[in-house]
Amino acid sequence: MSPREVVIVGYGMAGARLADEIRRRDPIAERVRLTVLGAEKHAAYNRVLLSAVVAGGMSAESVRLHDDEWAQRHNIDLRLGVDVARIDREKRCVELGDGACVDYDALVLATGANPWIPPVEGLEAGPGVVAFRSLDDCAKILDAARFGAPVAVLGGGLLGLEAARGLAGRGNQVTVVHPLGHVMERQLDPAAGHVLARQLTDMGVTFKFGATAARYLPGDGLKLDDGTLVPADLVVVAAGVRAETRLAVEAGLDVDGAIVVDDTLRTSDGRIHALGDCARHPGAPAGLIQPAWEQASVLADVLTGTNAAARYRGTTAVTRLKARGIDLAALGETQLQAGDADVEVLTFNDPTGGRYGKLVVRENRVTGAILLGLPDAAATITQFHDRGTLLPDDRLAVLLGRALPTGSTPAASPADLPAAAVICRCNNVTKGRLIEAWKAGATDTPALARATRATTGCGGCTDTVGGIANWLAAQ
Repeated sequence: MSPREVVIVGYGMAGARLADEIRRRDPIAERVRLTVLGAEKHAAYNRVLLSAVVAGGMSAESVRLHDDEWAQRHNIDLRLGVDVARIDREKRCVELGDGACVDYDALVLATGANPWIPPVEGLEAGPGVVAFRSLDDCAKILDAARFGAPVAVLGGGLLGLEAARGLAGRGNQVTVVHPLGHVMERQLDPAAGHVLARQLTDMGVTFKFGATAARYLPGDGLKLDDGTLVPADLVVVAAGVRAETRLAVEAGLDVDGAIVVDDTLRTSDGRIHALGDCARHPGAPAGLIQPAWEQASVLADVLTGTNAAARYRGTTAVTRLKARGIDLAALGETQLQAGDADVEVLTFNDPTGGRYGKLVVRENRVTGAILLGLPDAAATITQFHDRGTLLPDDRLAVLLGRALPTGSTPAASPADLPAAAVICRCNNVTKGRLIEAWKAGATDTPALARATRATTGCGGCTDTVGGIANWLAAQ
């Protein structure tokens, strides 16, 4: 039986991860002949770490997901800088901009999302404006943001704050313009948002809340709707994204904001799948990478026939802010307040110390949490949440990270962790995968990170990956 022709359109984090997962199941291409079409001209990279590139803590090279020989080594037809013109569903081929046609038995759309540019006069066409989304955008920002120059960041969400913190760390005068009353409103309640803004203010970031940009004046800055002017040699736009659905729409697939998929990641055409930011599944939180990782695992099972029963049932993701000097995690229900029926809400608020904790409990189990400046609590509460473990009566001990799930003991060394323990939640890397990479020749922390794509630039992951490396070296 000849291999299936599988084509992945998109070589971002989701498409690259899917290709890796397929080859993990089918290393010598017995079942799947794989073609990957990427619009960018360089290798896939870890978008989660772009703020570290802007901050100067990581190079563009260090955030790459694959080396130059990856495709050849894994029997993958990788084409970079490719323009995909349309999908011919009748002929089952992907038409490229140069007129070539790539046939498929199964097609996967991993086209991601595009930054949304607010309809502000002078903003889209003006010089000195960069939408923060890609590695090329990082280069543009670093070229434009000379030391000490004023920079305006549009958007106080996750990406906007990461960019603001990175630029402030480089010596720029940064002002974040946010239309709502507190930052990261999708993940944080107002109290947590205010503590986080206070921390960032101490790090050199200024905020304009409840304000929107009315006009961009190149060379001067942003005129706001209240008439004030925010000086800015550079405007970084991080105001949200929109799923890239052009190919799907033109092919007649079901689209509702994003490409509608079922639990096998199939679209309305059974031969076409979608995953990541371009896909819409009721259980997938928008704008986070963890759902794409889990979807890639399911879809690789489906496409290779490894597990025909594999289904994606949704993701409960942990949101982490990748900003130097800040330890923030948010998961599950975060907006509930004390007094809501059938729910316990416990909060701890220490604005001066830059700490805020919130624990949401239903039926004696964690259903949501916000942990800012409480790294021990973040690790403990994530365990309670992921395992569905019953909480002890001392809720304050849980909120402060002083209580472990039943049957757990503090991991004094990596030897105490099970192989299934997730070491890097950013990229869903387990201890077992790190051990496999070590046995394959990745025998130090940087090599382990490259081989598994474990993040080593976002606080807690660094020490743990390093700890695994040191432990393995001592065996």
